[in-house]
Amino acid sequence: FAAQRHVLTYMEDAVSQLLENREDISQYGIARFFTEYFNSVRQGTHILFREFSFVQATPHNRASFLRTFWRCFRTVGKNGGKYSYLLTAQEYHCLLQLLCPDFPMELTQKAARIVLMDDAMDCLISFSDFLFAFQIQFYYSEFLESVAAIYQDLLAGKNPNTVIVPTSSSGQHRQRQPPNDCNPLEGVEASLFYQCLESLCDRSKYSCPPSALVKEMLSSAQRMTFYGFLMALAKDQGINRALGALPDKGDLFLDPAMDQELEKLVAQVSGLSVSGPASSSADTANVPVRNSPRINSPWKPLHHRRKMDAESEGSNEETDSSEN
Repeated sequence: FAAQRHVLTYMEDAVSQLLENREDISQYGIARFFTEYFNSVRQGTHILFREFSFVQATPHNRASFLRTFWRCFRTVGKNGGKYSYLLTAQEYHCLLQLLCPDFPMELTQKAARIVLMDDAMDCLISFSDFLFAFQIQFYYSEFLESVAAIYQDLLAGKNPNTVIVPTSSSGQHRQRQPPNDCNPLEGVEASLFYQCLESLCDRSKYSCPPSALVKEMLSSAQRMTFYGFLMALAKDQGINRALGALPDKGDLFLDPAMDQELEKLVAQVSGLSVSGPASSSADTANVPVRNSPRINSPWKPLHHRRKMDAESEGSNEETDSSEN
């Protein structure tokens, strides 16, 4: 159970942060620190502002990052009630870096290529298309690397059983050469492709899509191209539900809990801004203060922010924040 849930990974990370921030933690106590740390792991907020090597370290971390990205930026897809905002891969990458500063551009490009199926990285992509493609690319990254190798071997008439499943968890993703899909009507035989993928899923220690869903997907086609397969994975709502990080596409822009909190904050800010100028200082003191719920997050991001604040205080340079 401990290995399946990656308990050791979280224990090592908690102890590392405890040692790094022991002076701050000593004010609150070790027991409270561990309570808040594992509460944040349970809530999925522990990945906020963390390094990419930690964000991709476990399936739970990846699912938490996907869910956080959706909740933070789902309004990007809205435009006056219509879901029509389009962004480039570079712009989506900037959003990802707001949550994970060292998130690799390569993964963003691979996700965009699932939608675009070519190298036109400056093309505009809808939020929903990018999100579901990004989910497949990010969560099943190692699986897709092996699928690409299997596909190339099948195209070349080689035995794909010699494919080596990736074993590195260092977070360094090697460059994947796009398979040759010049003739989209060709591809490889779907039944043989599935046999190879079934064997891959049986021996892989990394996350793979449910074999039954992959079989159902490939059984409806005689031949399949690599990017056709990736697009089918991204659009399959059964795989999306099995992964459990994102809602169905029809509910993608709905998040009642978050909307309710946002409405409370807007009402609070609006109330203070209206009553502030017309009220005296005595009246202002009587305005009730509403405490917004606190979301627990790891200590490391707070530590980084304090260091950044200290560095900014010693600098006289001004930056133009309007560009961000």
